[in-house]
Amino acid sequence: MMRALLVDDEQPARERLRRLLADFEDLEIVGEAEDGEQAIESILRLKPDLVFLDIQMPGCTGMEVAASLPSPRPRIIFCTAFDQYAVDAFELDATDYLLKPVSRARLEKAVARVRGLPAAGQVVAPRRVGRPPGAYPTRFLAKGSARYRVIPGKEVLYFASEGGLTKLQTAGQHYWMQPTLADLEGRLDPARFFRVSRSAIVNLDAVGEVASLPRGQGEIRLGNGTRLRVSRRRFPMLVDRLSAG
Repeated sequence: MMRALLVDDEQPARERLRRLLADFEDLEIVGEAEDGEQAIESILRLKPDLVFLDIQMPGCTGMEVAASLPSPRPRIIFCTAFDQYAVDAFELDATDYLLKPVSRARLEKAVARVRGLPAAGQVVAPRRVGRPPGAYPTRFLAKGSARYRVIPGKEVLYFASEGGLTKLQTAGQHYWMQPTLADLEGRLDPARFFRVSRSAIVNLDAVGEVASLPRGQGEIRLGNGTRLRVSRRRFPMLVDRLSAG
């Protein structure tokens, strides 16, 4: 039995999809969400096998929700009234992309495709090459003390791995994300972000100072005064990237 979550900010759209899915004997709807924050919380709590995900929602988009999920991720079928996001959706490893109003025949094909795929835990890491310009996330969904917030990419100083979670650090606040650094590295724009060590990825625009250390290692100082070590292998590459502008 596949466990599914419906995510759409419009209740009539959720009700219609629920009615269409009622005939699928091997599919159980375990919950609904009406925005990105609820979607993330429901996915982490309910652990569905499949998510029907709208794209245009208040606060953050379905694309940002998908990019914020840890691995292994549930299968994602985007359901939207807009066709211009299809390329970005498949770059996020979406199983299918349905245009509203969703027809029963098209829905059957999408669910059949999910049935024919391996379980989510067997999915390999997201693709890391070949993304077209504009396919990289420019905002991130991360949790503060109690709620999720949408953080613009330009406000991110660095991502760091701490205690099994990923910390997103801005100039004055830190937040927590579920994706590992390896997951994030595959989704971030390499022109803006650089992995300086096994435990940190920095926003290149936030680097204010670079210093050499013994044994080929390096250190960077960010805009808020934070200092991060750069591994010996990555230090020359970082210098080249910064020199190239």
